[in-house]
Amino acid sequence: MPPPPITLTPADVVKPTHATEKRPPLPELPLLRHTALTGATNAGEILVQTLEQAIDAVVVIDEHNRVVFFNAAAERLWGWGNREVIGRSVTMLVPADIQPRHDELIERNRRTNESHIVGSSRKVRLERKDGRALWATLSLSRITVDRRVMYTAFLRDVTREHEDQEQLRLLSLGTDATGNAVIITDDEHRIVFINAGFRRLFGHDAEEACGRRPGELLAGAHTEAASLARLDGQQHRGETFRADEIVYRKDGRPLWASLVMDPIHREDGSLRNCVIALTEITRSKMYELLQRSVLETMIQDRPVREVMDTVCRKVESIAPELRVAILVASDDSKYLRLLAAPSVPEVFRPVLHQLPIAPDSASSGTAAWYGTSVEASSVASSPAWAPYRELAAAAGIAACWAHPIKARNGRVLGTLACYFVDQRRPDDLHRQLVELCAPLCAVAIEREAAKIHIERLAFYDALTGLPNRRLLLAQASRALALCARHGTPLAMLFIDLDRFKQVNDTLGHDSGDALLREIAQRLQECVRDADLVGRLSGDEFAIVLPQTNAEQACAAVERLLASLARPLQVAGARLNPSASIGVSLFPDNGCDVDTLLRHADVAMYQAKAAGRNAYEFFSPEMNRYAHERMALEAALRDALSGGGLYLHYQPQLRLDDNRLYGVEALARWRDPHFGDVPPSHFIPLAEECGLIVELGRVVLDEACRQLADWRRRGVPIPSVSLNLSSPHFRDPTLPALIADTLARHCLTPRDITLEATESMVMDAHPITQENVAAIHAAGVHLALDDFGTGYSSLGYLRSLPVSELKLDRSFIRDLGRDDKTGALVDAVIRMGESLNLTVVAEGIERQEQARFLARHGCHIGQGYLYARPLAPDTLEQWLAGR
Repeated sequence: MPPPPITLTPADVVKPTHATEKRPPLPELPLLRHTALTGATNAGEILVQTLEQAIDAVVVIDEHNRVVFFNAAAERLWGWGNREVIGRSVTMLVPADIQPRHDELIERNRRTNESHIVGSSRKVRLERKDGRALWATLSLSRITVDRRVMYTAFLRDVTREHEDQEQLRLLSLGTDATGNAVIITDDEHRIVFINAGFRRLFGHDAEEACGRRPGELLAGAHTEAASLARLDGQQHRGETFRADEIVYRKDGRPLWASLVMDPIHREDGSLRNCVIALTEITRSKMYELLQRSVLETMIQDRPVREVMDTVCRKVESIAPELRVAILVASDDSKYLRLLAAPSVPEVFRPVLHQLPIAPDSASSGTAAWYGTSVEASSVASSPAWAPYRELAAAAGIAACWAHPIKARNGRVLGTLACYFVDQRRPDDLHRQLVELCAPLCAVAIEREAAKIHIERLAFYDALTGLPNRRLLLAQASRALALCARHGTPLAMLFIDLDRFKQVNDTLGHDSGDALLREIAQRLQECVRDADLVGRLSGDEFAIVLPQTNAEQACAAVERLLASLARPLQVAGARLNPSASIGVSLFPDNGCDVDTLLRHADVAMYQAKAAGRNAYEFFSPEMNRYAHERMALEAALRDALSGGGLYLHYQPQLRLDDNRLYGVEALARWRDPHFGDVPPSHFIPLAEECGLIVELGRVVLDEACRQLADWRRRGVPIPSVSLNLSSPHFRDPTLPALIADTLARHCLTPRDITLEATESMVMDAHPITQENVAAIHAAGVHLALDDFGTGYSSLGYLRSLPVSELKLDRSFIRDLGRDDKTGALVDAVIRMGESLNLTVVAEGIERQEQARFLARHGCHIGQGYLYARPLAPDTLEQWLAGR
């Protein structure tokens, strides 16, 4: 059995003044060895009370690691009461994570008397009764009494000091581990501390930096003196300072830094220290400066060469060892041409004016070819530089690094080249500069390309590439001013293609565009370098011939007509284009461009009226005609809005029994000033001035109104047919318009027949196709008007949604006089029968024509033989007289 615990005597001791509760009798401790107090009866009491009242915690354990002494300071330290601890294993006072090893360490010391913890002081972590952790310094003493090895532990609470030290450690760690440079100066503004970040960033160690002023250490050639003076002044005044500055590394390399200085004051307000933090912002600052320079020049709308010159100079100011050149790729990406190279020697510039984009074409041409950076650390030994070595040597170029400038889609726009006078490779600063500049250069180059493109859109025709009306008139004005100054003549040609609309309607707009491009090419081939060619609109072109009189103009026009008349293939069809040309002369027909163009336009219409594929010179009579035409157009607009148009109706009869089949509605116009205007005049006029759609709406509404009136009064009119033009069928509202008009007049779709030419029905335009299908699906009859005069294949006829074929009057006119015409008419009738189509012959004027048609099975006839187009009341009388 283990011996009982050693106890102290006497049992009662003086309690410490701070005790608030009754503590148990203190145990007896072994007798003190001989000291100056030996022999004093109260030596034990003195020792016990001394330990009890010590400000440090004292814990004594016996040879079994049981606690035999636990003073008041220990109670305060651990939070355990004396009664809870005395006699128990000291392990309860040890943190849980080291409890398993604690007894082993103590026993090892007892056996060997060797331990690093006895006789020394160390900091240990403790756990209070409430679980809160704290830190204390521990001093452990070994005591041997009667071969019993005991230990006394002295502990002092250093939690606050530990926390302060940890905070300082973390602060020091943060200061040194940060990428920022930190300097601390004293009250004389001399450096007393630099962190590891400063050493890494600037290359100075503490010995080199301490004792010097920051400005002495960091300033260089491009550091602004005013900023340094401001820094010194605010240091003296103990004020915060912030600035972005160029500072210099130990090796002389400049860099941009964001500098922030904060003062630290003593209690009396005097300056004690300054903390200066420097953050490298070289990349962002370079980008800011470069971007600002580029954007400023771009905002000022400076030429792209000037923008690129600014970039080169800015890069060279940051890295003076560089000579920078910016090259742009040609439109076909075969060559690079020089945009800017302000510091590249003149002797080398010819190389950069047309440098091939190829695998071995110096650094820039190779970089553009591969789309990646190319280094030539030694121009003299680089194979790609072989053709250019002599010029490079003459220019003092020893090395080159080229970087591609790319668009957002990856296309190479050009290159940025850096030339060195020494054999070397680019360093990090060079790479940063180029990586920052390349996107800015791309923006500037793409902006210039967009500007040129917008300019072309504004001044050039997108389809043909010719100057548009705006540019042509401006160029013509300058040419006219020169002719007026030198007293030389000038000719203005107005060119309009013949039957271009028919090509568009028959073969489609793509074919029409192809024809226009070919015509534009032919016009350019026929003129001199000084002549001007432009596209005005649609199929209208103009040519200005400076220093050209009437005779020379005649020769030029005849060459043009001959060139334009050459056949060509478009969409598998053979076309024989022609044009009508009007000519006006300066100064005879006008002294300004607008007048000359207007008079040439008038002459062109005269040429077209004369039979097309011709030309006319302007005359005063033509001008009068043009004015009359303008007045007629105005009158037609008034007639459409004011009810000046009316309809006549021509009967259509069945040829087998002479019964009424229907009537065709034909527009008529009587004007108060012009009198009766024939349809052959006002219908083409309506097409030319954009009134044909409105005219069709008026005819449709009036025809339906009249048919409804006849129905109400019992007049036996089976149906009405009426003509619509190509613009009607391209109007997406046409099906709705027809349906609304029929409903408004209480008619059915079978009450009307719409007549359209072959080219209209076969128009490939999507809206036309949709309209034709919708009208047919609604039950409205469609008739193919002027059949036999179009360009379509007859085999296509079976797929058309038509119910009638109208034989053109040109076939009927020669019936009985020309066997071939008769054969053609018979063939059309047979074809109509086989396709179950009603065949209507128009223009019948003689009995022999009627007999031929009836004999060959034609169903319906229409013409002067039966009746002219009649007013509604006259038609009623005609019906009553039959």
